Amino acid sequence: MSGKQKLELTWIGKEKRPKLEPRILLEDVALSYHAKHRVSENDSFDNRLIFGDNLLALKALEQEFSGKVKCVFIDPPYNTGSAFTHYDDGLEHSIWLGLMRDRLEIIKRLLSEDGSLWITIDDNEAHYLKVLCDEVFGRVNFITNAVWEKSDSPRMDAQYFSSRHDHLLVFAKNVFTLNLKKLVSNDDETPSHYDKTSEDGRKYYLKPLRAMGHEDRREDRPSMYFKLEAPDRTDVYPKKQDGTDGRWRWGPDKVKEEVDRIEWIKGRNGWAAYYRIYAGKHEGRPPETIWFHIDVGSNRTSKAEAKNLFPDEIVFGTPKPEALLRRIIELATNPGDLVLDSFAGSGTTGAVAHKMGRRWIMVELGEHCHTHIIPRLKKVIDGEDQGGISKAVNWQGGGGFRYYKLAPSLIVNDCWGNPVINPEYNAAMLAEALAKLEGFTYAPSEVHWWQHGHSSECDFIYVTTQNLSAAQLQVLCDEIGSEQSLLVCCSAFRGVSAAQAAGRWPNLTLKKIPKMVLARCEWGHDDYSLNVANLPMAQPDPVEPAVSKGRKAKTDRRTADLFGDGGEEA
Repeated sequence: MSGKQKLELTWIGKEKRPKLEPRILLEDVALSYHAKHRVSENDSFDNRLIFGDNLLALKALEQEFSGKVKCVFIDPPYNTGSAFTHYDDGLEHSIWLGLMRDRLEIIKRLLSEDGSLWITIDDNEAHYLKVLCDEVFGRVNFITNAVWEKSDSPRMDAQYFSSRHDHLLVFAKNVFTLNLKKLVSNDDETPSHYDKTSEDGRKYYLKPLRAMGHEDRREDRPSMYFKLEAPDRTDVYPKKQDGTDGRWRWGPDKVKEEVDRIEWIKGRNGWAAYYRIYAGKHEGRPPETIWFHIDVGSNRTSKAEAKNLFPDEIVFGTPKPEALLRRIIELATNPGDLVLDSFAGSGTTGAVAHKMGRRWIMVELGEHCHTHIIPRLKKVIDGEDQGGISKAVNWQGGGGFRYYKLAPSLIVNDCWGNPVINPEYNAAMLAEALAKLEGFTYAPSEVHWWQHGHSSECDFIYVTTQNLSAAQLQVLCDEIGSEQSLLVCCSAFRGVSAAQAAGRWPNLTLKKIPKMVLARCEWGHDDYSLNVANLPMAQPDPVEPAVSKGRKAKTDRRTADLFGDGGEEA
């Protein structure tokens, strides 16, 4: 047995990891949309809708948004083998797990230290996914497996069990810094004896200001026997029912401080002083692990919401109700926080986050990004969407979003099969792409022509397709000075070798395009989607040679019982 062992989920091809190209994002202003005017000071206009493969999109977001996303909600294809209108959901276990693992690893890096991941999934992959998340996030960061009642009625045609729930897996980036909120208590949760309501709407009940029970005599606390002025200006002293002197619960100073809480009631024996006890400001209650459809909606609810938005369209296969997303976002975020959904589907996450004053990023590859999501978001922004949670949060419209698509691959092959810079890239796109590949923030300077980006206050990058001469490099060296450094990415440099350049211009680092990046990524790979039609077939393991008579044959140990392939040999 190996000396290094750990508890893990294994599958065919687990060791294979894609070398993702960190694409740049290109805004299409014609598809971006913003309200014509501000509705409130909290309107957010820099939300992002990204059209493209979601694994490449996550990689594209990684440099700018690592550690900045407060809440990630994803509703990935459930791998049930069912064909849906908008995507093919049938994938082999191993491929599905590998593709999910690649996405989860980037999601973890995107999450803030106090951030959390929420995944809806059904029984088919829930338990494999839970173990996979344990590996990526660490078992200590598992928060709960909540159950959402997705169906509000049984299916009488079910073969064995009528499935009425989905799972909601919740993981923290760091359980020790996670700060999930509680569910806000409703008025009907206030105890019934709080039977009065103040002028400002607070629930309260009355209690006699005169001390009752133990040590309620004047001699017990003489300083708390004094007169109070009733509404008719008469003096009132604390008297017990037998007519003897009693005492007040509060002293004179307390009475002055809390005079607004004193309430007078006139009875048969004259005026009596009471004081108000207000219902506490409920901090809420911890969320439970069963989420009933009456509280967060069901599939029937979400389909009705979709039908209301698009009465003439085919209802999206598996939308999630807005109330479900509202609860998740309420628990996991505060207004202004960033919410990410990389399986946008019909766009519910962005719509709900927008209405709740959160910033959002959504990613979707399907054409319904244009046919469903964009029209839906426009209705939200214009205030025309009054379904879902709109009335509950008093949504009036406002804000906006920017529409982005993934840039094409930076490296393509020419007609002779040689790798070259994609001719679709202009100078600005090339500079931004190489800055991202080299770990620089793309920020072209309006003052210094050689500053296309920076990695620190004194380290910069310059990108050009020119062949630079020794004289041009000397000009760069002189302009930069000894206190700064510059990465120069160019097609070639003439008159000096790389070794000579390092000694002659110590503040310059020279790299040739495209050679500098050829080995970095899987160039030209545009689709890592969870769609079986776009995936290569897994190669079978080589067949073992026949064994001689009398020797025991070895069993296939590739996935050892994990997917029903049989157990390991004893």
